[in-house]
Amino acid sequence: MAIRTFRPYTPGTRQRVVTDFSEITERKPEKSLVVAKHRLKGRNNRGVITCRHRGGGHKRLYRLVDFKRDKRNIKAKVAAIHYDPHRNARLALLFYTDGEKRYIIAPLGLEVGHFVIAGDAVPIETGNSMPLSVIPLGSSVHCVELYAGRGAQMVRSAGASAQVMAKEGDYVALKLPSTEVRLVRKECYATLGEVGNAEIRNTSLGKAGRTRWLGRRPQVRGSVMNPCDHPHGGGEGKAPIGRAGPVTPWGKPTLGLKTRKKNKTSNKLVLRKRRKVSKRSRGGRDA
Repeated sequence: MAIRTFRPYTPGTRQRVVTDFSEITERKPEKSLVVAKHRLKGRNNRGVITCRHRGGGHKRLYRLVDFKRDKRNIKAKVAAIHYDPHRNARLALLFYTDGEKRYIIAPLGLEVGHFVIAGDAVPIETGNSMPLSVIPLGSSVHCVELYAGRGAQMVRSAGASAQVMAKEGDYVALKLPSTEVRLVRKECYATLGEVGNAEIRNTSLGKAGRTRWLGRRPQVRGSVMNPCDHPHGGGEGKAPIGRAGPVTPWGKPTLGLKTRKKNKTSNKLVLRKRRKVSKRSRGGRDA
């Protein structure tokens, strides 16, 4: 896996940086594992826009990904690595020995021809899924369940991994990509290794049109609107906000406001909160 840059033949190629897709082995998805998915385009069931700047974009088929890994103690061979338009990680197509086919998130280093397995007593190898209770301390994991049997809900994006820090009683302490340290039940399953395609963070769309292809519509700053359209609007020239802090178009405080409930039940499971400064100001994700 590597990234590819372009000579400035056009204004769009001047800033474009893309992955070379060298790890993709097949262009078309497995037919039995794709379904048509209705795109909401930011609307609710009444057709009212509830999430702005969504709509358009290229037509997609949704790939059914096995986040539960509930085929236990059955070996599967990696048949292909596929592209998924709904996420920045790649998918690995598994052929199980009983004939079933499934998709999983492709971890770094997993290649065609490798074998993976899920269960309570499986080898400590990349791509194998097992309960957190049997994973060695210091190991990197991804696709972590938050509740046993519900399927992976954490650490699923490209290049992400969590580290097993400690084990105490019925819980295992994980250091998440956000640097938050959180307790998770030891029965929850996780997959060894880190998610592949980490180079995605070094890519650049290059032009506004590629953003539209992804289904994202233009965003307009509130400060350039009229006062009737946004609380930040109006004034002569480039005027300040005129309030104590930035607000949404409907007057709610935003940009840095904490939205997590103060008395949330799972607060007691968070041993250390995530970093307060952005990754960019610290010199990147690995700083």
